[in-house]
Amino acid sequence: MTLASISSNWSTNREGCLSALAELRAGVPISRDAALHLIRCGDEDLAALLCAARASKERFKPREITYSRKVFIPLTNLCRDYCGYCTFRRDPGKPGAHTMTPEEVLAVARSGEKLGCTEALFSLGDKPELIFPEMRETLRHLGYKSTLHYLEAMCELVLRETSLLPHPNPGLLSAEWIARLAAVSPSMGLMLETVNSSLLTRGAAHDNAPDKVPAKRLRTIEDAGKQNVPFTTGLLVGIGESPEDRVDTLLAIRDLHERYGHIQEVIVQNFRVKPAIPMAHWPEPSHGAMLRAVAVARLLLPEVNIQAPPNLSAPYYEDLMDAGINDWGGISPLTPDYINPEKPWPHLEELRLRTEAKGCALRQRLPVYPEFLRAAMAQPGLLSEKLRGAADDQGLARIERAAA
Repeated sequence: MTLASISSNWSTNREGCLSALAELRAGVPISRDAALHLIRCGDEDLAALLCAARASKERFKPREITYSRKVFIPLTNLCRDYCGYCTFRRDPGKPGAHTMTPEEVLAVARSGEKLGCTEALFSLGDKPELIFPEMRETLRHLGYKSTLHYLEAMCELVLRETSLLPHPNPGLLSAEWIARLAAVSPSMGLMLETVNSSLLTRGAAHDNAPDKVPAKRLRTIEDAGKQNVPFTTGLLVGIGESPEDRVDTLLAIRDLHERYGHIQEVIVQNFRVKPAIPMAHWPEPSHGAMLRAVAVARLLLPEVNIQAPPNLSAPYYEDLMDAGINDWGGISPLTPDYINPEKPWPHLEELRLRTEAKGCALRQRLPVYPEFLRAAMAQPGLLSEKLRGAADDQGLARIERAAA
């Protein structure tokens, strides 16, 4: 590529970026063309992009940033998928491989309850019993047919025995299983990650990960929408996708939300390198790329909660707020981030002070957002009773004790 062509491309994209910024209208989602220009904007236009995103956030949820006080329950780290960036999963017999017992689950939940937690985040490998006879034996010993049957029972146990509300992330689900889990949890989640199916090819991030086929993940998210289940999803930045892929992933989420209205939260999560993964020498996304992705997410989804994990972007919390987030996600005073154990949660008092320094109040929410509370309480029973007890008159967490 010649110097002249580089200069021409830069000039063309800057013109497109400036045009996209000039055409922004309050509360109106931007087009794909505008998003493509903005996510590739140069450093000279980044401040203007962030300003537009922050203004959009303030129209949506003015002067507040929320978070969920949680315990992280890694029900099992056995998984049939082998993703190039994951340190959570284990094979049977490997160091750290573990499936929690009901007693362990309840002990963590009760400890979190004493610390003012309101969410029990269940993370687990996707259907490990399909390839591991050891997992089938573990489930038989526990008295369950499948990992999903066991998850359902543990959500019900936490719901019945504590004040915590379960939020499961179990991987791909059928419509039947969405309905079953919705009876014992007010919300659930599945990261779309990317719509780029080329990441399934040999040597790519999703090589040997059958549950990461984008069409299958979109089907699960759509089935949740058909049942009006409050749903969390998002994209993973820096796993081999292009900026255009990031835009198209956000657009796929937006399309589902426009049809069903059930996307309660979109997480923009950045890939972080770890020493023992196949992608150990993969470049992490730059700080600027992360800010552009967050800001474009906000402008594409102006009335959807946008979250970015603070522990994965420390210490640049203020920059994430400038890019348009309105939520910090789940933060635990008790358990580590088992997906990224090398990145500790921020101390809640520090997060409060830094949030307030940007002119926003830090508010504790439930795993289901206030605007989706009615949908989660649609069916009578234990779940509705627990939600009524947990929510204040604004639909946020009813605080029984000061945050530690």
